[in-house]
Amino acid sequence: MATAELAGKHLVLGMTGGIACYKIAELTRLLTKAGATVQVVMTEAATQFITPVTMQALSGRPVYTSQWDARIANNMAHIDLSREAGAIVIAPASTDFLAKLAHGMADDLLATLCVARDCPLLVVPAMNRQMWQNPATQRNVAQLRADGIEVLGPDSGPQACGEIGDGRMLEAAATYEAIASFFAPKLLSGRRVLLTAGPTFEPLDPVRGITNRSSGKMGFALARAAQQAGAEVHLVAGPVALDTPWGVFREDVQTAQQMHDAVMRSVADADIFIGVAAVADWRVDHASEHKIKKAADRALPTFSFVENPDILASVAALPHPPFTVGFAAESGELEVHGEEKRIRKKVPLLIGNLGPLTFGMDDNEVVLFEAGGATRLPRADKQTLARALIAEIAKRLPDTSLIR
Repeated sequence: MATAELAGKHLVLGMTGGIACYKIAELTRLLTKAGATVQVVMTEAATQFITPVTMQALSGRPVYTSQWDARIANNMAHIDLSREAGAIVIAPASTDFLAKLAHGMADDLLATLCVARDCPLLVVPAMNRQMWQNPATQRNVAQLRADGIEVLGPDSGPQACGEIGDGRMLEAAATYEAIASFFAPKLLSGRRVLLTAGPTFEPLDPVRGITNRSSGKMGFALARAAQQAGAEVHLVAGPVALDTPWGVFREDVQTAQQMHDAVMRSVADADIFIGVAAVADWRVDHASEHKIKKAADRALPTFSFVENPDILASVAALPHPPFTVGFAAESGELEVHGEEKRIRKKVPLLIGNLGPLTFGMDDNEVVLFEAGGATRLPRADKQTLARALIAEIAKRLPDTSLIR
């Protein structure tokens, strides 16, 4: 999450009854940390699971529970509370409350707020698996979607009742990601993005190998930014310890050859290819089948190397390539090596940075190389920079539709 990516957004966060109320404490913290202001409204049932005092402390604003709250000067809380909101988010959204929304009921403050709103409405269901699967619930959810209401989740997994299945509320971090994605400009709506990230690992034997210091943070940030921009994102990831961004399809690989094969299997369906991964240039010709042992009377092992396939050049050389973007991590003379690599790889856009200075760090500074010259973007955290790069890529897409 980038700092203050929801700055200026005001949300009404509606809570209905359910054990998942405990997740909303963390969600509120994430939203406020990202710069949003949060106005909590609770049903009476919600107050049985978590107190208004807790939610007031986390949101920094008074919590409303009653239609007749005298703190609203005109006694019209159902009107006034939503008028400055960018969206109303109902989390957790109980079975009962989904039914109320589907039928336009307005029998308490939160339900009336939703009926009287003039802003988007997002609901995050949370219930037992049988309640979720009930035909009435499924009819109500279908009606909500038909009415233009965003339904986020539910997840599948262990439930408070001890059963396992669909109906579990999304975790707080996933709910935050879905809300942030909802507000992001849809610069790549309808596009399909294929993206590589992280290092590769070339084995010497079953336990050792050659790799590099790439953390994958920049590639994963770009995958998240592309998804938030409305794209369908396929992320081919080398060995990294990073969570998959919300809404992104992830395919894990280890070696450069595996990454190449994964990309070439999927590239025909891509509108945009972004090669962010730090791919090994060489691999051992014949990796040892067994662990290489060390012994005093044994000579040091020697290895012969062969060149790995060039993924970026392979994509750019296709008869009908997607819009192809490369990355270059250099240790010096970035302006010289970046442009040289762009020309050699025959890509329209190459993004260069001083890799050894940024590997594993949370911020970065890059230069965009293209036929018209070079453009430097200011240093920023990698998620902020990723959003800026996605905007730059969107501006450079051909005028004709890339969707095949």
